[in-house]
Amino acid sequence: MSLNDDLTAVQRCLDDLVRSVHRLEQSVGPEGLEIRRVRTDADHLRESLALLRATAPGERSSPEMVLVPDAPYNSALWLDVDDEGLGARDRHAP
Repeated sequence: MSLNDDLTAVQRCLDDLVRSVHRLEQSVGPEGLEIRRVRTDADHLRESLALLRATAPGERSSPEMVLVPDAPYNSALWLDVDDEGLGARDRHAP
């Protein structure tokens, strides 16, 4: 699984947890200390996951391929360049 898939799976689980906590809150009542702690912990988990998503590296995509044509280059492009290690074309090497 990729990182993005893992984060999405955790997000789905957290969404299920929040829905379950909400249903539990309706059964038990929203004012008990225990249910408030569970609700707060679930909210902290959601915030932590959002921070993790924001800082997680993105999917690595393959670099875009650049096609190099087989046709010869225009020789006018190379008139004033030096040959590496040999110097200019009209002069002799040292």
